Amino acid sequence: MARVIKVGIIGCGGIANGKHMPSLKKVADCEMVAFCDIIPERAEKAAKEYGTPDAKVYTDYKELLQDKTIEVVHVCTPNRAHSFITVDALEAGKHVMCEKPMAINSEEAKKMLDAAKRTGKKLTIGYQSRFRDDSLYMKKEAEDGTFGDIYYAKATALRRRAVPTWGVFLNEYEQGGGPLIDIGTHALDLTLWMMNNYKPKYCVGTSYHKLNKDTNQGNAWGNWDPEKFTVEDSAFGFIVMENGATIVLESAWALNTLDYREAVTSVCGTLAGADMIKGLRINGIRNGRQYVLEPSFNAGGAAFFEGTAGDSMSDREESYWINAVRNDTDPMVLPEQAYTVTRILEGIYTSAKTGDIYRFD
Repeated sequence: MARVIKVGIIGCGGIANGKHMPSLKKVADCEMVAFCDIIPERAEKAAKEYGTPDAKVYTDYKELLQDKTIEVVHVCTPNRAHSFITVDALEAGKHVMCEKPMAINSEEAKKMLDAAKRTGKKLTIGYQSRFRDDSLYMKKEAEDGTFGDIYYAKATALRRRAVPTWGVFLNEYEQGGGPLIDIGTHALDLTLWMMNNYKPKYCVGTSYHKLNKDTNQGNAWGNWDPEKFTVEDSAFGFIVMENGATIVLESAWALNTLDYREAVTSVCGTLAGADMIKGLRINGIRNGRQYVLEPSFNAGGAAFFEGTAGDSMSDREESYWINAVRNDTDPMVLPEQAYTVTRILEGIYTSAKTGDIYRFD
């Protein structure tokens, strides 16, 4: 019988309830034994729904970290708190899954990366889009060399009118930004992972506050408060990597477009290309003829992936992570990779503010 992995949840709001806790509940030999939130009622509710009968509730995360029986901590707080809570948890001897993005800027992300290296504890970031069927299949094709040298890619996370109106999403201080750091980060992570390229050279970025004050909104989740919408409504980046490869990044919560897709990537290589526009499509030349391959994901699993057919991407993410802790293997999302994502996002924001090219050291 495998040893039980005991988990503490810090932050019991939307992302914890919508993703982490329901999926962790399904992982065998894994127990949620502690819950922390600055609003005690949220922690108490989470403990009743997802915790062990003797699960403890806290309002101070530092008290939770003192429990030596807890092996893993999930950080599910607003972005500003990711860094210092993660560092404290690593220093307390816990393995940490932190919800995306890694941090609000590269300086804070670097503290997390350094703490993981210093303590020898595992750190991963919640980029669950990697665990979709189409993503896993596309990654296997990339690893098999199907695409050859990928030199151009698009990272897309566009919504027409779907601004999140709850929590602190619209608060720049708490979140560090809007759609770029919220959903653009998923698309960028997916793209860098497919390319296996984490060496940016420079970038140019633009961000817009064109629709924030709109009163004729038609928003999917009800009207937003124009006075509280302090982050960008859309942001775009042009990124050049050290090897000359180019990435175009598109992100928006509110854009007057019919071409809306979220957390997808398109890649173009010397041998073939792929996109996720209408399901996964791989294109290339074979025997002198153009071809398009459209894999079906209606049934069956992926033999190359440690998971169960039919699992949601969040279920797979949590299972893979807990198994990495139990078996002392690498998590799917390495902290060094997530750090590069944060560096690039920061570069785009900086370029948008200064109007200049942002060059990476």
